[in-house]
Amino acid sequence: MPARRRTTVTLDDAARMRVLAHPTRLELLGLLRERGPQTAALLGDVVDEAPGTVSYHLGRLASAGLIEEAQDHGTDGRERWWRAAHETTSVDPASLVDDPEKFASALVLERAFSQAWAHSYDRFIDSLPQQPPEWRSAAVAYDRLLRLTPEQAAELRDELLALGDRWQELADSAPDAPGAETVALLTTMHRRA
Repeated sequence: MPARRRTTVTLDDAARMRVLAHPTRLELLGLLRERGPQTAALLGDVVDEAPGTVSYHLGRLASAGLIEEAQDHGTDGRERWWRAAHETTSVDPASLVDDPEKFASALVLERAFSQAWAHSYDRFIDSLPQQPPEWRSAAVAYDRLLRLTPEQAAELRDELLALGDRWQELADSAPDAPGAETVALLTTMHRRA
C-alpha cells in the first residue's frame, strides 16, 4: 500500500490560533486524527464531556477550518460525523513577531501545545506499571545541552524533522502491523533563555 500524503496546516491567523488554543479542542482534534471520524457523543465519552459541550467545541474547530464534516460516515441522518481537515498543525511564532496580535496568539497556542504534551507524558508515566515490558523499555525521555551556532541548530532541526518524516512514512505504509500502537514523538529544540 503506498504511503498517504500527509497534509499540514500552518496557522498564522490570530483567531484560528485562539480557537485551537483551548485544551478540550486540542484534545478533540488529536482524537479525530488518531481515531478517524467520530460523533460528538463518541468523543464526549472519551473526553468526559457532555455531547452538547463537545458539539460546541467541534463547531468552533469547524469554523476555523481545522475539522470538517465526514458526510460519508454514519447511517443515521441525525448524527453529525467529523474528521480532521489536516493531519498536522504547525505555528511559527518567530515569523509573526512583527504583528503583536498574531504573535501573542501564537504564544498562547504554543503554551497550549506544551501543556498538552506534558499532560500526555504525565499520563504515560502514571501508566508505567500497567505498560507491557517491551513498551516500557522502548520508551525514552532524553535531553542534552549542546553549544551550537544558529546554522548548526538549523541543520540539526532539519535532520530531526527528516528522521521523523522517515518514521512517519514507515508508520503510514503499515498502519496495521502486528503489535503496532500509537507512539507520541515530541521534538523540541530552542536556545536556552
